[in-house]
Amino acid sequence: MRQTQKVLTLKTKGQGLYEFTPEARAFLRGAHLRLGQLTIFCRHTSASLLIQENADPAVVDDLKTFFAHIAPEGRGLYVHDTEGPDDMPAHIRSALTQTSLTIPFADGELALGTWQGIYLFEHRRPAHHREIVLHALGE
Repeated sequence: MRQTQKVLTLKTKGQGLYEFTPEARAFLRGAHLRLGQLTIFCRHTSASLLIQENADPAVVDDLKTFFAHIAPEGRGLYVHDTEGPDDMPAHIRSALTQTSLTIPFADGELALGTWQGIYLFEHRRPAHHREIVLHALGE
């Protein structure tokens, strides 16, 4: 077994889903591993990771709308609002999703389905630089 790791920095422009499947595939190609697992980890508490459909942009829009309903923003709704009214809702949205993904790969290719993409889900309104750890383990 061999392993390799990289920290990928993604720049966001505020709330939304940011696909980074091509960057994950490029990392895996550079690892020269044929069979194993890719672990992807988000190093933040107000952003998360999703594997989601990447064919129809309406999916992304509907996800943003849904999460806005289940974790609304607003002063006075939460005790924790140190960084503004989007602070605690961002933590709730992150708690309801994932901060780590494990994706198998074979023949050096991610075993994603036809319409699946890997996304960073930014839950904060301001732009951020988000660190994503990519770790491949395999042979």
